[in-house]
Amino acid sequence: MSLQPIAAEQALGQLNQFSAIIDARSPSEYAQDHLPGAINWPTLDDAQRQQIGTDYKQINGFEAKKLGAVMAARNIAAHIEREVLGKPKDWAPLLYCWRGGKRSGSLALVLDQIGFRVSLIEGGYKAFRTALLADLPKQVARLRWRVVCGTTGSGKTRLLHALAAQGAQVLDLEGLARHRSSVLGLLPGQSQPSQKAFDTAVWHALSQFAGDRVVYVESESKKVGNVAVPDSLITAMRASDCLRLELDEPHRVRLLMQDYDFFVRDTEFFCERLDTLVQVRGGPTVRQWQALARAGDTAEVVRQLLRQHYDPTYLASMQRNFSRYAQAATLTARDESPQAMAELARQMLEQST
Repeated sequence: MSLQPIAAEQALGQLNQFSAIIDARSPSEYAQDHLPGAINWPTLDDAQRQQIGTDYKQINGFEAKKLGAVMAARNIAAHIEREVLGKPKDWAPLLYCWRGGKRSGSLALVLDQIGFRVSLIEGGYKAFRTALLADLPKQVARLRWRVVCGTTGSGKTRLLHALAAQGAQVLDLEGLARHRSSVLGLLPGQSQPSQKAFDTAVWHALSQFAGDRVVYVESESKKVGNVAVPDSLITAMRASDCLRLELDEPHRVRLLMQDYDFFVRDTEFFCERLDTLVQVRGGPTVRQWQALARAGDTAEVVRQLLRQHYDPTYLASMQRNFSRYAQAATLTARDESPQAMAELARQMLEQST
């Protein structure tokens, strides 16, 4: 027997040592969140889980378990036929399910009997998430942060991408959250991850960073769309050194018109999203912006949004929340182009060495 139980805390630091990480839960559980890099081999799918649960309550547990065994055996056989027949003998997967280990244990037992070295997370996903949340503050604390600040449209995200392309360590919270953070920041056609999945993605990104190099991050608020930045991370960011990115207003407007081109293409969608600002900017102002947008002058709406809404809000937030913002070094991009951001990133990294 080569089936090896492994504590969740131990699994945190060994994820890259396994040939595969297999989530034996149902597809909906997997979609909610899963271990980094995990693939889904459900022992029972969603419909089957529901049927077994119903039978357990309405008939009896023994009959439900028999039916569940039939379904699980068929599914496990299908996974092995589809995925395992070509695997070498030294293939060594890590398995888990929700908590009790019945679903992952059934799959693990078969793989173990074949002769593979199988590891099974004790306590399953639930234990792993508990361990991950406990480890998150430790990951944050071991890293040195540099916060890129700048008003809306100044190119913070573009600069972060340029830094990453040149080898810098970058935590792209908006990318992980699939949202651009502001009230107009949703991305059409993209749903945000669950809070659990966002936490896992942040932890995994942090775990890959070297502690002896700076990590660049954008000056986010506590929430990026519907997901919350972990408390330990937002606290560290707000106490860290800042960089103030500046870009002239015409370039900021062009950048926003490029990044939010879906608003330019779909005026009614833009007007619908502008309605979310009625409470803070008033109905007459928002209706004026909507009229300009419908008249085809989206650029003017963007200019007024910057001057009347985003800039005052952002500057007040930075001064209130980021303790070192007043001492931030200023970075000036010549324009909004990727080339200009790459040039600025190169200068930053040369000066930091």
